[in-house]
Amino acid sequence: MTDILPSYIGGSWWTPAAADGTDVRDASTGEIVTRVSTDGLDLAEALEYGRAVGQASIGALTFHERAVLLKKFALALTERKDELYALSARTGATTADSWVDIDGGIGVLFSYSGKARRELPNTRVYVDGPVEPLSKDGSFLGRHIYTRLPGVAVQINAFNFPVWGSLEKFAPAFLAGMPTLVKPATPTGYLAEAFVRILVESGLLPEGSLQLVSGSVPTLFDHLRLGDIVGFTGSASTAEKLRQHDCVQTGGVRFTSETDSINASILGPDAVAGTPEFDAYVRQLVTEMTSKAGQKCTAIRRAIVPAASVDSLIEAVQARITERVVVGDPRAEGVTMGPLASIAQRDDVVAQVDRLKAAGGQVVVGSTDAPAVTHADGSVGAAPDGAFLMPLMLRFADASTDAVHEIEAFGPVTSLLSYDTVAEASALVARGGGSLVTSIATHDPATALELMSGISAYNGRVLLLDRDDARSSTGHGSALPNLVHGGPGRAGGGEELGGIRAVLHHMQRTAVQGSPQMLTALTGVWHAGATANGGGQHPFRKSLAELRIGDQIVSATRAVTLDDIETFAHFTGDTFYAHMDEDAAAANPFFPGRVAHGYLLVSWAAGLFVDPEPGPVLANYGLENLRFITPVSPDDVIRVTLTAKQITPRETDEYGEVRWDAVIHNQHDEIVATYDVLTLVAKELASA
Repeated sequence: MTDILPSYIGGSWWTPAAADGTDVRDASTGEIVTRVSTDGLDLAEALEYGRAVGQASIGALTFHERAVLLKKFALALTERKDELYALSARTGATTADSWVDIDGGIGVLFSYSGKARRELPNTRVYVDGPVEPLSKDGSFLGRHIYTRLPGVAVQINAFNFPVWGSLEKFAPAFLAGMPTLVKPATPTGYLAEAFVRILVESGLLPEGSLQLVSGSVPTLFDHLRLGDIVGFTGSASTAEKLRQHDCVQTGGVRFTSETDSINASILGPDAVAGTPEFDAYVRQLVTEMTSKAGQKCTAIRRAIVPAASVDSLIEAVQARITERVVVGDPRAEGVTMGPLASIAQRDDVVAQVDRLKAAGGQVVVGSTDAPAVTHADGSVGAAPDGAFLMPLMLRFADASTDAVHEIEAFGPVTSLLSYDTVAEASALVARGGGSLVTSIATHDPATALELMSGISAYNGRVLLLDRDDARSSTGHGSALPNLVHGGPGRAGGGEELGGIRAVLHHMQRTAVQGSPQMLTALTGVWHAGATANGGGQHPFRKSLAELRIGDQIVSATRAVTLDDIETFAHFTGDTFYAHMDEDAAAANPFFPGRVAHGYLLVSWAAGLFVDPEPGPVLANYGLENLRFITPVSPDDVIRVTLTAKQITPRETDEYGEVRWDAVIHNQHDEIVATYDVLTLVAKELASA
């Protein structure tokens, strides 16, 4: 791989005409892995290709069709992930580090594929929130919808997670219908190139859906416009410079960032040495110091502990590092912590440690001296061309020292701060100016509540660690696809991941006002007052191929008797006084006297609208949004109107979901109850 690392632009691989470029070296040995250059690359053309070709190819797909492709992407990468692991070792990542990056990235694809098929409709428009009635007669309604942005999702990624960092942005953008242009960091860009190459060679990518720029992009922002979105991961200072560009300030380009933050981990006053919480805290702290050699935006930079536990914590951390941490080439057996991504990165970390020391930090664990390391052949010795550094802990006698809350050594480094009160611990967390994550090790709910009340506003995520979840916890540093990843202030102020929330970040929320008929046509969801197709064949006799939005049945009526109410009460055991005691029920401000059980009415409604013979309706799997509006008294009469509200075929199954609008009325045409019935319906009628 010593040639120029190619970019994937405009549907083909591209390299510059000149062979000159920036050398990228093996983090352990210093050997040249590849060279990087974008000399002559037309970024404006690449963006236009995404806006035109990529938008058309992805836009033709529904949410579910995109979700199925995400799963196929994940399977394609899984089949060839050994290639990725081999390259990942050259970045300085151990097998465990690579698992977080590579399998973690693949897991994001699987997770978003599943969530999209469960939580998104099989359409291209996402309806947000309930109907907003805007007129008394129901002829004028409002809804909020999300539609895809018309531009390109530009990713500017950090060096520490070349696979996961890309895929956690790509997956929600792809689901939203936006093409992606990936710009990986130079030191590890060859690993990003490898996963993109696998996806290209799979033949699964819709044309224009994914492009890759291997190298610098100094003029990129000059070509961005309204409809494009930038997702940046990196330093806070670089994010601030990019945010000042005219395309962001006045051009309407959305800019979100996830940046370095001075994350914290608090040891609760109750978590003294010998408790499960103390042990879990030490394990987690050492893991965060050594995983990816501390090169994680979520790593613990400030260990905040009670003053009485400082000495025992230092002793425990030193003991665990001595027992568990072996620094060396990730390809050597037994190595648990590899080098930093580059010598330049190591030197920067050492420089930041020197600044912390100058501000009063005392090194109590580790050293910045060049360590003896385990080489790939198993020998132990110096590695002058490798970016190695031992784990370090600095202790600050004065926890209020500004530097410890402002300077981040982006490596295997943490600072130890002590506190006397829980309120003081909260104040120390806030001094970081906004973090991605803080963890709390305590088994005392009162302590957890007080800390949460004090620190939540300064964090995107808080992990509560105790004896009950220590074994199952995913850990302080693990960003999960179903939870928001981001944080306020210094952490960037943006949000990534978070399940479907991240998909909606790549879409435009629009308020739409109109008639029920127009909103039904626009959203693919039937609205009361729109055309309904009654009469003829019972809707339950129709397969998905035959069923249409608005197909409706109005049931026969059924009278409610006092005997019915009492029989249901005794049969179910629900003898609540409103159903059994006339005087007590009449004294209740909500009831005129004894009334029928709401669940009796829903049960009867099913009996009124169900077609009982075998057919395309395979199962009823739930009710949603059930509301009881008007009480039903003995001798009242009910009927139910059932309308096909939303039809969602499942891409990988022979059936789909039908959501039915159910409304129960009484003999006065008053609404008794409203709810949605969910059924699974075959796509085609079974052959005889």
